[in-house]
Amino acid sequence: MKKFIGICTLLLTIISCDKKTETAVEKPQVIELSTDYNSVFNQFTKQNDTLYVVNFWATWCQPCIEELPDFMKVNNEFKSEKFKMILVSLDKASDFDTKVKDYLKTNNISPDVYVLTDNKRMNEWIPKINKTWSGAIPATAIYRNGKQVFFTEGKISYTDLKSTINKFK
Repeated sequence: MKKFIGICTLLLTIISCDKKTETAVEKPQVIELSTDYNSVFNQFTKQNDTLYVVNFWATWCQPCIEELPDFMKVNNEFKSEKFKMILVSLDKASDFDTKVKDYLKTNNISPDVYVLTDNKRMNEWIPKINKTWSGAIPATAIYRNGKQVFFTEGKISYTDLKSTINKFK
């Protein structure tokens, strides 16, 4: 009987040691309405070695909606690396609980989403993203160590987005 208990204890010890003690905890998605551009900008201008891809879009923008599936594909391919995608919606605050949240859920949009409604200071924050940006969407910026390393106004293809990310990884 003592041998049986000893063998069972040994087997349980071996089995429990075989299991990983740490499991990666995925952070929940942020979906936030923001009236202050600084709080949104602080999310992607961090001084770290994470590559931030920031896409400015809106539910009413057809080219934005057309390119988002490519952004989701790229996000899924790079999310295990030092990479973070952030979507900044320029929808109206009144559309946050209806159009924006519904669109995100229906289309399985997984990156963090900030609905930026700081319209009164658009002429202040648009050039802070990029001096050449007219404010038209879609627009995409890439940041590393708090500095912008890439910007484009207009639609970007899956191939171009992926190759651009690979240049700065």
